[in-house]
Amino acid sequence: MLAVPEMGLQGLYIGSSPERSPVPSPPGSPRTQESCGIAPLTPSQSPKPEARAPQQASFSVVVAIDFGTTSSGYAFSFASDPEAIHMMRKWEGGDPGVAHQKTPTCLLLTPEGAFHSFGYTARDYYHDLDPEDARDWLYFEKFKMKIHSATDLTLKTQLEAVNGKTMPALEVFAHALRFFREHALQELREQSPSLPEKDTVRWVLTVPAIWKQPAKQFMREAAYLAGLVSRENAEQLLIALEPEAASVYCRKLRLHQLLDLSGRAPRGGRLGERRSIDSSFRQAREQLRRYRHSRTFLVESGVGELWAEMQAGDRYVVADCGGGTVDLTVHQLEQPHGTLKELYKASGGPYGAVGVDLAFEQLLCRIFGEDFITTFKRQRPAAWVDLTIAFEARKRTAGPHRAGALNISLPFSFIDFYRKQRGHNVETALRRSSVNFVKWSSQGMLRMSCEAMNELFQPTVSGIIQHIEALLARPEVQGVKLLFLVGGFAESAVLQHAVQAALGARGLRVVVPHDVGLTILKGAVLFGQAPGVVRVRRSPLTYGVGVLNRFVPGRHPPEKLLVRDGRRWCTDVFERFVAAEQSVALGEEVRRSYCPARPGQRRVLINLYCCATEDARFITDPGVRKCGALSLELEPADCGRDAAGAPPGRREIRAAMQFGDTEIKVTAVDVSTNRSVRASIDFLSN
Repeated sequence: MLAVPEMGLQGLYIGSSPERSPVPSPPGSPRTQESCGIAPLTPSQSPKPEARAPQQASFSVVVAIDFGTTSSGYAFSFASDPEAIHMMRKWEGGDPGVAHQKTPTCLLLTPEGAFHSFGYTARDYYHDLDPEDARDWLYFEKFKMKIHSATDLTLKTQLEAVNGKTMPALEVFAHALRFFREHALQELREQSPSLPEKDTVRWVLTVPAIWKQPAKQFMREAAYLAGLVSRENAEQLLIALEPEAASVYCRKLRLHQLLDLSGRAPRGGRLGERRSIDSSFRQAREQLRRYRHSRTFLVESGVGELWAEMQAGDRYVVADCGGGTVDLTVHQLEQPHGTLKELYKASGGPYGAVGVDLAFEQLLCRIFGEDFITTFKRQRPAAWVDLTIAFEARKRTAGPHRAGALNISLPFSFIDFYRKQRGHNVETALRRSSVNFVKWSSQGMLRMSCEAMNELFQPTVSGIIQHIEALLARPEVQGVKLLFLVGGFAESAVLQHAVQAALGARGLRVVVPHDVGLTILKGAVLFGQAPGVVRVRRSPLTYGVGVLNRFVPGRHPPEKLLVRDGRRWCTDVFERFVAAEQSVALGEEVRRSYCPARPGQRRVLINLYCCATEDARFITDPGVRKCGALSLELEPADCGRDAAGAPPGRREIRAAMQFGDTEIKVTAVDVSTNRSVRASIDFLSN
């Protein structure tokens, strides 16, 4: 196949075929980046993907930051004892005298935009501000979801504070990450005073698996701005996919660290049989005698009892139910080392716990009027935050078998503001409302029936179950034995009961770790210590570039024909690097070699395209879009002949791309000098 980059050519090429000819794109073509002033390239013959063992740098300590929609935290472990995970100091705040393993993802900036506080401190300080002063302060909460929902995410994307003011999202995220960096390093210095700070910490940031490449790059850029790592030491930062991190942690667990919602025996037990921990262990041990060799191998490798019980090839689903999203991944356990193989690309959607909060807000709009709620949020932002906190506390107590009603406290500011705006009190509004399952209590609170509270959960819970059922129907997922329910929302008894009721009849074993809210955080630490544990992933999209190929009548459409110097070419051909849902091993490379068109060329940009299907033929096909640009920064070429005796200008740049990691990576080398070429892929410049 003749493949010429769609940007066009002006001179040299590499390859033995005389049919490979430098042909430019038509003048005025929308695909020609004339504004960049960059000469195009000619590819050489493309070798098949090669697998290369990833090189791991050595670090003294791994610090993972679980940056969640509703709550966040950090944990760390030292390389000398990687499985001894140290949780961050417990955060003071919320209920008096209660310490928490995580802190709310809330950021408070001064009216001038300077950092003030994060977490409980930010929330409590904002609560205590005078209502008039609070209008000027910038308070951000649940802002992680904005990155997922933004269709045109760039480094200039703005975030809106609760008072309606905006500031660059990159700065907001950098403030939060800088806060965790300072706290973590301070704790490390106290625990290990002799530990040098520079280049000894590997940082891990968690993101949803369904996030696209621009969102992942955005988090990396925020980490650079926050000072976690420098661009020159980019390998110090790993992006961990949240359900993968949970999977890595769950494989270390023992039976007594798990809650089996189905009540099943490990193998051969009766469905619905409730067993003590000791009984579970005895039955498991009896069954495991048949697999003694493989079990011994796995346990010695650090795999927990539950995983030692599983056989090579066993499959399971991890459902990460967080504050903003539900993330589903399917893994297969590989023996003898207990590595993991992804069987189907990550899936999910915006079905996190915040969906219940939105349902509550819609309920308030039905009772008090949407216009009033909008005005109240804008003019009394601190009081609105107080109301959401009050609802959150009651939401956590909801359960499928709860009998009593729940009281939700309304801030005095809400009651007073409503009376001034409407001319009557909130009790009158409740009586006039068509909502008959919410009453006004004698204590001055909203009184909601438990059925009404559970109804607020239903749209979100139904979305999660539908996603799981759709995933289980895929042929690639047949044979699944386990479903791990993890994430902060998985603590909800309402969600646990609904998932078990819907999926238990399928014979699926639904398991919840005891420390379910910390599963991702702890798993991210383990992932940072051994990033190669997930050996194979599935590409979520098809990626490639646009090229010119020799025109074949009958195969190529006439409108794609380009005639140049007597040769016939087909424009806009989509040359695929990797296909959607293709299995890609960690370290596997896709290589392309290019030759700069001009001897003095210093920079090269090549557009990258993507689509959700694997059968796209042209970059103009429906669903194919430009998603990024491959950039190669070239050093000036020597004037004379190179070491191989090639004339000046005949310069091959070999680029190697990896699609099997949590981020798409690229490296490049100048073949004539064997020197590295600065290479990067920018997904945020569209």
